[in-house]
Amino acid sequence: MTRAGADREPYADRAAAGAALAEELRDFAERPDVVVLGLPRGGVPVAIEVAQRLSAPLDVLVVRKLGLPRHPELAMGAVAGSAEGLRIVRNPEVIRRARVSDRTFDKVLQTETAELRRREALYRGSREALPLRGRAVVVVDDGLATGASMSVALRVIQEQEAAFVVAAVPIGPADVCAALASRVDRLVCPWSPPDFVAVGAGYRQFGQTSDDEVRRLLAAGR
Repeated sequence: MTRAGADREPYADRAAAGAALAEELRDFAERPDVVVLGLPRGGVPVAIEVAQRLSAPLDVLVVRKLGLPRHPELAMGAVAGSAEGLRIVRNPEVIRRARVSDRTFDKVLQTETAELRRREALYRGSREALPLRGRAVVVVDDGLATGASMSVALRVIQEQEAAFVVAAVPIGPADVCAALASRVDRLVCPWSPPDFVAVGAGYRQFGQTSDDEVRRLLAAGR
């Protein structure tokens, strides 16, 4: 479900955004087959609110945005790990407009892959990922911009044969949400401003989430 609303108040913080998502997902509460996945780092504080209110376990799916070298906030793609290796999503429009060469793309990919592996080891330690096959998976981020990170996350989840996939974000542009809606069983996006500028504009407090906070939240959610 996606709703417009230019005049609504921003979320107080990521916890408040997670509470709003959980309200939209209350029909999943107490179901034994539900798993909640947070996209680090900013998606994890949102996801733990969803997981706790649904009484579902929380896990993490590490996805790294491939930002343009001079404009890292603009994604030319994303990368995530899976059982079969790396999964890479490209944003052809951004690549074309910025005239990104294969060499430049590969250099950014190499750097972000190294960071992805570091974070997987940091967040998981020796713990195995929660199994997704045959389960209802709710994948949560703190918002959508280009949708690249969520797109690669969905590929990884779907190739693990999840039975039902929900993409849940507090805010995102209508066109990006519409594109993702066709790829999941259910999309939850309570706020899609017609004048969308950035994810952070939907929050009063939108500070960076630290690695230590992610580890703490994951330990609480498991």
